[in-house]
Amino acid sequence: MTQQKFTASFKHAINGIRFTIKSQRNMKIHLLAGTLSVALGIYLGLTNIEWAVLTLCISIVLTCETINTAIEENVNLVTSEYNEHAKHAKDAAAGATLIASGMAIIIGSLLFLPKILSIIKGLT
Repeated sequence: MTQQKFTASFKHAINGIRFTIKSQRNMKIHLLAGTLSVALGIYLGLTNIEWAVLTLCISIVLTCETINTAIEENVNLVTSEYNEHAKHAKDAAAGATLIASGMAIIIGSLLFLPKILSIIKGLT
């Protein structure tokens, strides 16, 4: 692959991320949640392993939302009329993001709650 093709591919990928952020409310919510999680992680002093887990969770959720957007855009390209198959495709893609988000919340709770409870316990 030439440098020019590589650069063009990278620009296309960035454009896809920008489109998803601009067009999808849920992506904005995921970005806010991720940012708040990073800020809380800094405050609580996560270990390297905890940072790795948190970063992986955030990236999985953002990736799922981006793929969900791609699937929705493709379905919209194929049909503008109601179609049961199109509905299933969109619902399944949204479901993948919901699963990833739910697991991120569970894992975030496992990372943050013991540290938060320890701080609270130290205040009493």
